Amino acid sequence: MSLATDSPVHSSSSGDFAAFLDAELDSISSDSSPNEEEVNDEFNSDSSDSSPNEEAENDSEIESQRIKRCRVETVENIEDPKGSTSHGSLEQNLDVSKGSLFKLDFLQMMTRLRPFVRMFLKEASQMFEMYIYTMGDRAYAMEMAKLLDPRREYFDARVISRDDGTQRHQKGLDIVLGQENAVLILDDTETAWTKHKGNLILMERYHFFASSCHQFGFNCKSLSELKSDESDRDGALASVLKVLRKIHHMFFDELVDNLDDRDVRQVLKIVRKDVLKGCKIVFTRVFPTQFQADNHHLWKMAEQLGATCSRDLDTSVTHVVSQDAGTEKSRWALKNKKFLVHPRWIEAANYLWQRQPEENFPVNQPKNH
Repeated sequence: MSLATDSPVHSSSSGDFAAFLDAELDSISSDSSPNEEEVNDEFNSDSSDSSPNEEAENDSEIESQRIKRCRVETVENIEDPKGSTSHGSLEQNLDVSKGSLFKLDFLQMMTRLRPFVRMFLKEASQMFEMYIYTMGDRAYAMEMAKLLDPRREYFDARVISRDDGTQRHQKGLDIVLGQENAVLILDDTETAWTKHKGNLILMERYHFFASSCHQFGFNCKSLSELKSDESDRDGALASVLKVLRKIHHMFFDELVDNLDDRDVRQVLKIVRKDVLKGCKIVFTRVFPTQFQADNHHLWKMAEQLGATCSRDLDTSVTHVVSQDAGTEKSRWALKNKKFLVHPRWIEAANYLWQRQPEENFPVNQPKNH
């Protein structure tokens, strides 16, 4: 999962790094307050509601609950160190309220931690036994583990790198202690888990640096270029934390099967199908000509999210998905007061696990209008 995004510190170009520094300086000057350092310290604290004496008195009960609750495990992925790059150099670590940028001399790279990561790890660790699993090498994995978990509260020695894998260019649960029916995977690369897609929660990549967008073929401005960043409250990590809470509750508190017979993959399907439940979708100008529509990934994605997909228009249709407002079906949607949305509306719902406001995904008018 994109808990961080990385960049080499040496490059012939400095435009992306300059854009980042501009964003950070603006952020510090406009958003900083005397309490910001205190807030960041709280995210890193290991405080709990019980004192050491109280924990000792209830040791057996707590241990019993820990064993029960940790049967569902979370596998965390740190983005491949080659996945996102920026340019320039930094002489010291720079911490700001909306995220962190660190220079790692040993690896000759800079790393940007994703907003909300501290709180995410703290709260997720109360529900799951967590692993770091990265396609980076062992040295990279251990350096990132130090940044994410300096007190070894969340992962301890559960750090897996590509050097530990049993399959080239693939990740597998064969080196994770846990049964497949009780493991959740958070990752931004679906192709790395060909044998375990049923366990996967696909995450949106964290494109903070401009070179990250270029690396993965996105023709858009990065967050640093926009002088912006993800929201703590509504960003990717906050959204997936809500999903994890729901899955955890259903797995332990709602299923009536014996614990050994429960399957988190079935729970994941149920939760996913709630996202677009009640929506009936027709596509236009989205799939290539002569393409079998129901084989397209957007069609399949919409159905996995609980929507009904159709080739024909009728009064029960709620959404027309298109890239062109000038098609016949697009005009029908506007005339009949149906939602006309861009395909990104489905993708956003898939990443954020909730139906997104349709007005945020408008369809462009034809160029000749």
